[in-house]
Amino acid sequence: MKQDDRALKNPLMDYRLYVGRLLFTMVVVLLLSGGLLWRYYHLQVERHDAFVTLSDRNRVLVEPVPPPRGLIFDRNGVLLADNRPSFNLSIVVERVENLAVLLDELEKLVGITGADRDRFQKLLERRQRPYEPVPLRLNLNEREQGILAVNEYRLEGVEVTVQLLRHYPLGAELSHVLGYVGRINDREIQQLDPVRYSGTLVVGKTGLENFYEDELLGEVGYQTVETNARGRVMRQLERVEPKPGKDLYLHLDSRLQRVAYESMGEQRGAVVAIDVATGGVLAMASTPGFDPNEFVTGISFENYNALLSSIDRPLFDRVLQGQYPPGSIVKPIYGLAALESGTITPAYRIYDPGFYQLKNYERKYRDWKKGGHGNNIDLSDAIIQSCDTFFYDVGVKMTIDVMSLYGNRFGFGHKTGLDMPSERSGIMPSRAWKRDTKGLAWYPGDTVNTSIGQGFTLVTPMQMAVAAARLASRGEIRPPQLVRKDGGNPLPAGMIRASDSNWDYVHEAMQEVVHGQRGTAKVINKDLDYHIAGKTGTAQVVGIKQDEEYDRELVAERNRDHALFIAFAPVEQPQIAVSVLVENGEHGSSTAAPLARQIMDAYMTMYPESPSEVVDESE
Repeated sequence: MKQDDRALKNPLMDYRLYVGRLLFTMVVVLLLSGGLLWRYYHLQVERHDAFVTLSDRNRVLVEPVPPPRGLIFDRNGVLLADNRPSFNLSIVVERVENLAVLLDELEKLVGITGADRDRFQKLLERRQRPYEPVPLRLNLNEREQGILAVNEYRLEGVEVTVQLLRHYPLGAELSHVLGYVGRINDREIQQLDPVRYSGTLVVGKTGLENFYEDELLGEVGYQTVETNARGRVMRQLERVEPKPGKDLYLHLDSRLQRVAYESMGEQRGAVVAIDVATGGVLAMASTPGFDPNEFVTGISFENYNALLSSIDRPLFDRVLQGQYPPGSIVKPIYGLAALESGTITPAYRIYDPGFYQLKNYERKYRDWKKGGHGNNIDLSDAIIQSCDTFFYDVGVKMTIDVMSLYGNRFGFGHKTGLDMPSERSGIMPSRAWKRDTKGLAWYPGDTVNTSIGQGFTLVTPMQMAVAAARLASRGEIRPPQLVRKDGGNPLPAGMIRASDSNWDYVHEAMQEVVHGQRGTAKVINKDLDYHIAGKTGTAQVVGIKQDEEYDRELVAERNRDHALFIAFAPVEQPQIAVSVLVENGEHGSSTAAPLARQIMDAYMTMYPESPSEVVDESE
């Protein structure tokens, strides 16, 4: 039976079945091979560039190289702002498996703080490209660097990078002049060019650092580096060097600046010294100051809050932002205006009973001297003895229109043009100003108050110094400048026209303020071997009633009068103009004038010749 079954099998059917299976297998093999070949072609040919890019991203990195910030020097080549290397703890987050665990470990090793974490997170969000090291802790000390080196094997993604940090050798003495750099904040990141600031963590916040940010910044460079599988840099493939920022050379003399700053001691106020021939600022001190170095790496909340909450306002730049009634320092200016406008002649005289009354008005405007200065007071006497009554009388005759005109010519009521940010313009009142700002008409009493530098008038210490320089130069209008420009001594931007005889008259009166027996600043003329022309001023902080007397013991210290003084020297060929303001110093003669004497004595010792004629070491 089994033999019969075998006989019944069809050899042809078996063959066909075999061939069919073989063909099916071959088709499957061919399809699979074709698919593999197509995939190989797709990956190796069509997607070649994309995968090369991905491969290079894993092993080749392009890193920004921030430029060194430009340096700042004084007129003699003394370094005022430099860059010092700082070793920073940075993290490449793409190489870190668990960032939170790593930060906790670093906190144990080198004391990472909450502030460090917050700053790191902000920088991480701002970075421009992956694999860019993000600073976590700045300015590592040697001990911290050693700890990180020992534990490097278990701190994946951690690097110690070197960065240049700004440093201010003179600290608080130049805090308001130089300003400071600080970390780029959220608002600034939206405004700054992301390409120019690649790898740069700081920006100029205040002072010259802010005003000349574009010049000081420089141009960013780049380097292409090859890394291993763990992300460590193996070699540098290419480097485009950054272009350092431009160095700045100032008119300022750091020696004179120190004298100005230290002369103020614990007092609040401002000192400015200007080179009469150029308008260059020789010294510019606002006290109290602060240490700008604290801001470079990020000042602590406690320290910043202490500065903000201090009643002495150390962050406030009194030179440019403080606005004060000028008091009697305006008298030489208004005296010149009275002569030039023909309101009076040098022969004009008054009797001063100690007060002044407007016609048909009962109010008495008092002179600072009880009982007055007596009979036959002329303009020279009024400047030398600071007679208020004389200027009340002449001011009303002259009108606010003439006073406003000359006040503006001498720099009041508008910014001086100094190359610094945040300068305030002060107020030189006029009829139009009062109408526009107060909605009121101008009254005769307003003119009386303006004539002695009170009322609405407000000036900055920089404006005071500019006015002194214009008096000294017989009307040359030179905007003050901190940074020296190429091209030597430029021509004046304009002139305040007045006759030589009137300039002589005012200069002689101002000289008698210091050297005359009746001068309000005669206290500073002892042992002087050169001549100073000056004018004292006392500016009311709070008014007193007409029938009251000023009693310092009954007035709170911070409500006492401000003390002011402007001066220039030597009178025969003026070289330096100075302004001094001491908040609540009460008397310009005894408080502000002696400080100006210190500044001018130091200057005359340093510069027997005009500083504009001396070749600076920086050149």
